[in-house]
Amino acid sequence: MVQKVTEVVGKSTQGFAKAAENAVLTAAKTVRNLRWFRVTELEGSIKDQKSVEYHATVRLYFELEDAK
Repeated sequence: MVQKVTEVVGKSTQGFAKAAENAVLTAAKTVRNLRWFRVTELEGSIKDQKSVEYHATVRLYFELEDAK
């Protein structure tokens, strides 16, 4: 078994956990064999002295398919 790693950034106005979830759910639409993830960075946007958007950089690990 061989795994590949890629990074994506999820965004949400509802918090960091939702941003990470959005990253995984969106990637799962086009990437097969996702196995696990790691949140590597958290960031956010500020407007008028308030947090308005949360960003989660997520490292995704997935298995490569055997070529036949």
